[in-house]
Amino acid sequence: MSTNKHLDELRSKYVAQGYVSARPIYVDKARGALVWDSGGRQYMDFAGGIAVMNVGHSHPKVVEAVRDQAGRYMHTCFMVLPYEPAIRLAEKICTLLPGPTPKKAMFVNSGAEAVENAIKIARYHTKRAGIIAFENGFHGRTLMGMSLTSKVKPYKLGFGPFAPEIYRMPFAYCYRCPFGARAGVCDLECAGHLENFLVNHTAAETTAALIAEPVLGEGGYIVPPPEYFPRLKRICDRHGILLIADEIQTGLGRTGTMFAMEHWKVEADITTVAKSLAAGMPLSAVAGKAEIMDSVHPGGVGGTYGANPLACRAALAVFDVFEEEDLLARGNALGGRLMAGLKELEEEFDLIGDVRGLGPMAALELVKDRRTKEPAPEAAKAIADHCFQNGLILLVCGCYGNVLRFMMPLVTSEDQLDEGLAILRRAFEQPA
Repeated sequence: MSTNKHLDELRSKYVAQGYVSARPIYVDKARGALVWDSGGRQYMDFAGGIAVMNVGHSHPKVVEAVRDQAGRYMHTCFMVLPYEPAIRLAEKICTLLPGPTPKKAMFVNSGAEAVENAIKIARYHTKRAGIIAFENGFHGRTLMGMSLTSKVKPYKLGFGPFAPEIYRMPFAYCYRCPFGARAGVCDLECAGHLENFLVNHTAAETTAALIAEPVLGEGGYIVPPPEYFPRLKRICDRHGILLIADEIQTGLGRTGTMFAMEHWKVEADITTVAKSLAAGMPLSAVAGKAEIMDSVHPGGVGGTYGANPLACRAALAVFDVFEEEDLLARGNALGGRLMAGLKELEEEFDLIGDVRGLGPMAALELVKDRRTKEPAPEAAKAIADHCFQNGLILLVCGCYGNVLRFMMPLVTSEDQLDEGLAILRRAFEQPA
């Protein structure tokens, strides 16, 4: 229960009920992997603002960059009067994206807005309209974002009609293979299915792009087999279809590499970046092959607040932190320790049907029966609630609401991780 009745009353009176919060507390301060509520209680944050705080809350280098920039200028609109931080940030992102092709970038404010612009650019460049998205995928809450997103409740229910020319195919969800195959012994029919899809659902010559999260986020932290994206990319290239990598959640070290597509040595045609890019400041980027990005006429993309100077300075500081603190190595070490702890829980509790992840991006899928794989959303909610009551913030995801996901800052210490896993274990030990 909330400890601030006055804020509860104000919220009830003035904040729209659809704008819901996962937990009934009000944050007073946050540092590293910890947050404190207005009553002074401390929590370990394994949600990270939904995978936003990879460098940790209130990192001193980021705070100082924002403070310095605020004393210089806060807004001129890059489309009116440009400035160095945005150009330096474009250079940083374009040089770090996987693949040898020269890249260019543009900036907007949110992940959904980046997705909108990626689709615009893909359609403009190819002169085609069709977009292929995936089951269990999530791409935001704008009209195009909702249209691309798979899960209906709560994201799409009652908000239609949606954008046309969106076609949805199954993803490589190995634990619940849509083609009935067993993981590790299949011929990746899920990837080869794209060829059939281009016959039975949309035509290749009218399809502009295929958009995919390298690891599905809101859909359940679903990690595809290693050859999945390379095969998809070959099919896309054969038909002149662009591959858009939605790295909004997977980017900036969340999977153990700066961008998740590095794991499979796949060069996307367009990449969207947001969330941890600016450590909580509203900023997103669309970056891609220069030929594609430059195909749009001047003024065809942009926005008033895109490339906000404070956010750009914060993002440049984020990249400095990654380099100076070797945050990718720390993230991989954290992910290894996390996965080992989750595997131990899997051996002990039959409620856990699947443990999966890539680097420090990990999840537990809960089921009522390991044989039938019937989802256990009530158990997932109860465990997340128990963890919260004992000082650990966890979020539930997945189209069935039965997946516990781990999004802690990469600066989380070993002791903090072990304490969090101990709280999680006690939650599993509670009677159903």
